[in-house]
Amino acid sequence: MSKKTNGARLADKPNPIRSVLTSAGCDGAEGGRQIGARTLGPVSDLERHLPSDWWRTLFNSLYLETDGDVIENDHNTSEEVDLLVRTVGLERNDRILDLCCGQGRHSLELARRGFPHVTGLDRSRYLIRLARKRAKQRGLQVSFHEGDARRFRLGDTEFHCVCLLGNSFGYFERPEDDLAVLEAVKRALASRGALVMDLMDGEWMRRHFNPRSWEWIDQNHFVCRERDLAEDGDRLISREVVVHAERGVIADQFYAERLYSKERLEALLTGAGFTNVRFHPLLAPDSQRNQDLGMVAHRLFLTCEAPRRARRLPRRAALFADVTVVLGDPRLPDPVKRNGRWNEEDIETIERLKAALQELPDYRFRFLDNHASLYTELRANRPYFVLNFCDEGFNNDAFMEMHVPAVLEMLDIPYSGAGPACLGLCYNKSLVRGVAQAIDVPVPAETYFNSDDFAATIPSVFPALIKPNFGDSSIGITKDAVVHTWEEAITCLGRLRKEMPRCPILIQEFLTGPEYSIGIIGNPGLGYHVLPPLEVDYSGLDPALPRLLPYESKWIPDSPYWSQIRYREAGLDEETRRKIIDYANILFERLGCRDYARFDFRADAEGEIKLLEANPNPGWCWDGKLNLMAQLAGLRYSDLLKLIVEAAQDRVAAQHPGLVISFAERRDQRFALRSRR
Repeated sequence: MSKKTNGARLADKPNPIRSVLTSAGCDGAEGGRQIGARTLGPVSDLERHLPSDWWRTLFNSLYLETDGDVIENDHNTSEEVDLLVRTVGLERNDRILDLCCGQGRHSLELARRGFPHVTGLDRSRYLIRLARKRAKQRGLQVSFHEGDARRFRLGDTEFHCVCLLGNSFGYFERPEDDLAVLEAVKRALASRGALVMDLMDGEWMRRHFNPRSWEWIDQNHFVCRERDLAEDGDRLISREVVVHAERGVIADQFYAERLYSKERLEALLTGAGFTNVRFHPLLAPDSQRNQDLGMVAHRLFLTCEAPRRARRLPRRAALFADVTVVLGDPRLPDPVKRNGRWNEEDIETIERLKAALQELPDYRFRFLDNHASLYTELRANRPYFVLNFCDEGFNNDAFMEMHVPAVLEMLDIPYSGAGPACLGLCYNKSLVRGVAQAIDVPVPAETYFNSDDFAATIPSVFPALIKPNFGDSSIGITKDAVVHTWEEAITCLGRLRKEMPRCPILIQEFLTGPEYSIGIIGNPGLGYHVLPPLEVDYSGLDPALPRLLPYESKWIPDSPYWSQIRYREAGLDEETRRKIIDYANILFERLGCRDYARFDFRADAEGEIKLLEANPNPGWCWDGKLNLMAQLAGLRYSDLLKLIVEAAQDRVAAQHPGLVISFAERRDQRFALRSRR
């Protein structure tokens, strides 16, 4: 996706005048700019006015108009896809990722030609929405995702071909970010998979760029462009002033692209581990206006191969071999657990955890579960690394789950899992729902009110689910939480007000379709694992009982919910699987999850999948959903725990390399002392 590059002239192309006018007043990331927008007037230094992240807001409906002569042109798209298929030798069942796909012109053309496994990813929410709309209108199966090219998560070694077409490389302020894009591509590609790039010839553009130009977009709009080299000569800075002939300035915007020559590109790709770099001839694009072609006037088209993936070598030595595991306190009451205290099944869970951790020879574990002395112990014997498995919360108070990582941060101790802000946010179900809505993740219809609000509106659509806004482990949710009448709703509300005073309550549409969970282990940009999706199997449950996972299913062994509910690998079609994994990935990043998380979804009566809950630091126990998903992937319980530890330690090492160096120095000092003795 770039200026004067991405798109095709499609049958549903909006009218230029109407598109710009109707989008006026929208945010730059979603639509155009207001008519009568402020302009800077004459500018002597373009680079000084260039936003470092200009690409976040530039690609909107106005972009489709200013560059429409090239990016909405069927002929250009067809020619470029012809070259892609020919140079790579694409086969029908190849998995193809169209990275920085814009409005999806290449993805849609590939799907139209019969390629069934095409995925598109772009940072612009506006363009991704448009791509999905066009795919639906034409009945084409393409999986479109919103994401950052530097740290997208669509599956390691999954794709046979990754395309970076339409001059979509070199946007970022730092060259290191361009390398990060290539590293992300390399992770996504299968062994010897193909990377295809189409971008401007930087050396040619450096010598031939037009400092000033202007052209009519249509009968009423024209665009004036200025261009200049950055001070270091490494990027071409451009300015566009879009004007309506009668109403004035619509937009005054800046953008830039790094000037890569053939030689520099080959060195960059080779240094990143790609091989067999080849350049192919590419004609100048067709243009209906045939005026200023800008950065697409002279382009490079290249193919290269990802490195051959050798047999996986043994894992490197642990970054932090000494690990302190922080747990809930079995000495204290626990209002969430059965009978308000720790039971034999809870003790068994801890014993199984310890046994599984003993299977990891690279680590040495000690355990802290006495909360009365926890802070003192952490200060006196400062751990190198903490595995935070205290999901009960400090003093077994679920409201204080965030307090444990907060203490660790105050003591500057690296630890696994989500930080205090993420845990606090996700404990509030209504806030999570708001975040999900903002990023287009479907959510159930819902009413929120305080428990003492006796004037709250009772839902008129049944069945409905009534549950507390705060809490985890299904606290406050029983089989009676699903209501079918106003009378049942009032009774349920009364029970919750009594059991959980001062806790806000949610009245939510009860979803009756299949229920799924997605487990993610890892972090953006550092590699990750998406575990096989899990489906709740309600087929063995008494038909008279509502299909849900209430408190009884997790804490009451003699309940039918405990004994009659099973779990199985989700039988999802490819498009649905990708959709919910995409939802989970976006939520993982937006909510600030770290290292591991679980997201629960359920379909409504019409089959639309909606978010139930986001679970940072989800249950790590041997019989929990996360380990059930790990088993579907062929992992042992100890394998799952090792993945969590490694993901957390890799993140800490990336964020704070000094900690690893300090740890290594202290370890070497201890070894030297022992040797002298």
